[in-house]
Amino acid sequence: MTDKEKNNLFYVCALVEYTARKTKNKRGVIVESLGEEGIRRQLCTADVNHCLSFEQVSDELIEDYQIPQGNFDTIINCRYKIPGFQDIGRLYSYMVLDCARPGEEIKEMIKIFTSFISDEISNFKTGVYYENLSYLECSYKEGYLLD
Repeated sequence: MTDKEKNNLFYVCALVEYTARKTKNKRGVIVESLGEEGIRRQLCTADVNHCLSFEQVSDELIEDYQIPQGNFDTIINCRYKIPGFQDIGRLYSYMVLDCARPGEEIKEMIKIFTSFISDEISNFKTGVYYENLSYLECSYKEGYLLD
C-alpha cells in the first residue's frame, strides 16, 4: 500500500469508530452495514472527506446506509478519560495493515471489526485498547485474549 492508501485506511477506520460511538453500535454493525463495496467507496472518497468534519461524513453514512441506533454504549459509565476515535482508528488501521494479505485489506478490516477483539478494544472499562499491538494481533489470530 502507498502512504496515501494507508492514510485513507486510517481515516476510514476512524470514521467507523466515530460512527459506532455516535450510533451506539458495535463496530461490526457499521462495517457490515457498509459492506465491502461501501468500504471501498469510503476509501476512494477519503481524500475529499478529509476536508469535511467526521460528524458530517458520519451523518451521511448513517443516512445512506440506514445504520440504526443501537445500545452498545461503551463510553457512558467510564470513570477515566477514554482514547479518541482517531486513536482507536489508528490502532485498527495498524492491525489491518499487519494482518491482511496484500490486496485483501478490506476483507481483513471487516474480519477485525466483526471479531471478538473489536468488542474487547471497545470496552473502555478495561485497558485492552492500551495493550501492545502485537498482543492484540496475536489474540485476534488465536480467537481469544491471550494470557
